[in-house]
Amino acid sequence: MELVTIIGLMAGSLTTISFLPQVIKTWRSKSAKDISLSMFLSFCLGVLLWIIYGFLLGELPIIIANFITLVLAGTILFFKLKYQ
Repeated sequence: MELVTIIGLMAGSLTTISFLPQVIKTWRSKSAKDISLSMFLSFCLGVLLWIIYGFLLGELPIIIANFITLVLAGTILFFKLKYQ
């Protein structure tokens, strides 16, 4: 594996797991009142576009990191809608 791919995977991993504490906090507290719905809607759309971009370029680090980010951010978005 090339160094640039390793760096991309590491960067994607770190930025992706940064969403995990928010998912856990929202799930445990069953409250998402301080989370912006419009921000997470636009963020999820942007991440979806990153996934498409990654597929078009054939770049695995972009695809993997953004797919996992979309799952985590989508979970927060789901909780936001559920706990309104």
